[in-house]
Amino acid sequence: MSTPATVKQLDRVVIRFAGDSGDGMQLTGDRFTAETAGFGNDLSTLPNFPAEIRAPAGTLPGVSSFQLHFADHDIITPGDTPDVLVAMNPAALRANLADLPRGAEVIVDTDEFTRRALAKVGWSTSPLEDATLEAYRVHPVALTTLTVEALKDSGLTRKDAERAKNMFALGLLSWMYHRPTEGTEKFLRTKFARKPELAEANVTAFQAGWNYGETTESFAVSYEVAPAKNAFTPGRHRNISGNLALALGLVAAAERAQLPLFLGSYPITPASDILHELARHKNFDVRTFQAEDEIAGIGAALGAAFGGSLAVTTTSGPGVALKSETIGLAVSLELPLLVVDIQRGGPSTGLPTKTEQADLLQAMFGRNGEAPVPVIAPQTPADCFDAALEAARIALTYRTPVFLLSDGYLANGSEPWHIPDVAELPDLRVEFATAPNRPDGSFWPYLRDPETLARPWALPGTPGLEHRIGGIEKQDGTGDISYDPANHDFMVRTRQAKIDGIAVPDLEVDDPSGDAGLLVLGWGSTYGPITAAVREVRAAGGRVATAHLRHLNPFPANLGAVLRRYDRVLVPEMNLGQLALLLRGRFLVDVRSHTLVSGMPFKAAQLAAVIEETAENTEASGAH
Repeated sequence: MSTPATVKQLDRVVIRFAGDSGDGMQLTGDRFTAETAGFGNDLSTLPNFPAEIRAPAGTLPGVSSFQLHFADHDIITPGDTPDVLVAMNPAALRANLADLPRGAEVIVDTDEFTRRALAKVGWSTSPLEDATLEAYRVHPVALTTLTVEALKDSGLTRKDAERAKNMFALGLLSWMYHRPTEGTEKFLRTKFARKPELAEANVTAFQAGWNYGETTESFAVSYEVAPAKNAFTPGRHRNISGNLALALGLVAAAERAQLPLFLGSYPITPASDILHELARHKNFDVRTFQAEDEIAGIGAALGAAFGGSLAVTTTSGPGVALKSETIGLAVSLELPLLVVDIQRGGPSTGLPTKTEQADLLQAMFGRNGEAPVPVIAPQTPADCFDAALEAARIALTYRTPVFLLSDGYLANGSEPWHIPDVAELPDLRVEFATAPNRPDGSFWPYLRDPETLARPWALPGTPGLEHRIGGIEKQDGTGDISYDPANHDFMVRTRQAKIDGIAVPDLEVDDPSGDAGLLVLGWGSTYGPITAAVREVRAAGGRVATAHLRHLNPFPANLGAVLRRYDRVLVPEMNLGQLALLLRGRFLVDVRSHTLVSGMPFKAAQLAAVIEETAENTEASGAH
């Protein structure tokens, strides 16, 4: 009879599941995350998977991982380094070994550490038998053998039984961290409802993993991380990914605008999940169109905007390049259109499954001629919901295409989301033109609202509102084709003035001491790492202010004053300094860049070191 395991209380933990892309690591991570969210912990996740549809089994390019950071308090990043690594094969161990801190726990499937598997990743001897893992607490577990043994009476072939080893690992980790089990068992029976034998096999493997942890002496300690009672605002919460939040935000925006929602899209990583999700919501008058290419997708969306829909097209950087001419047409037509760019590593097809923030200048200037477009960026996965509503507000109010810049880190990552009261969401209703707007009974499509400079939105087929629009320059007011130089100058400046005049909130600055000499300014998904790093610097006594930009075009009206208030401004971004370039050019401020283009998000500890060094240099310069 085994001795009961000691239970150790922790305030936070970071777990990384890693294995071959066919080992089900994303599903395993998703299920552990779902149970953790239901338990009440605050959490943040980082899925990381290969771009290859099926890399050779057991090789480094084929390693897929899922990292989860959960805690009894407010957290904002998926963690810099894993406290626990579950490695399903030698490739998974080798690919993630450099990220492990001394003392981390490593759980390995010993059945996979064969001579052939080791040779695939360049190991001549097993790291389980030499000094490779001496800095870690290693738990060798014959996951495959134990799973097959647990399923010997299931009627499955050995190959099918082996596929359930990820559920054995999930069961073991669920025992180690006292995660609930009922939800996962229900999920498995629903997922495999058409194949009950597979459902029960996975449930059996999951339970066997739990029981193994309960009975073996290999794990003398289990851990508890209490619910994060003070991390959440009152109300209902659910775990949500950035792409799901964005999709629901688009549905909510259309409902609040009382317009049909149309998505014209072409599948592209990492944006495709938005198409998949919106296709499920026909009951909310959502129409999804999977086009034959990127150009057709945005063309259909712009046509839907002309017809009176809240129109959206979703893509990533390579798709934006193809859509650029039609975005310019939307600028000229002055119709509301949401261009959702889930950024990934580039250039060209680049790194399809890795994250980057390098499309900012493309969104700002990636069209011929003077074609200004508003640009906004969400800062966390849950914030993608609010960003979608804000993008819709701007597009509908000002009759303009709007860029919404998310990225792979936000799109695939997840966190708890406070489900809002629908009645408290902004009223986005618009008024279509219904009657002629000239004393002579004619209709001018470019007779503007004096406050917003938006032109009227006239639905095709409305009697008396026949009008001409197109890509060739139009005469002010009438919309007739015009090659007059003075008119073109006026129209270019008017379209720019409309964008410059968009009402956006002032930038809020977090400066607790009120006398910081350094401002750390970010945009988009750098919010989590920057905030975590600034917390670390402040905890050590450092004085540093921070602010985060949602609106990148137009900038908040007070941005220039904020930048000039501080002796130094540090801008971390996952590109080679694109926002820094814009800030220097617009405000003539000596902005310092700290850049990363590795395909992975910033690590908070590394960023904290850069902030501390910059802050020390700022103070040494004598201003504060």
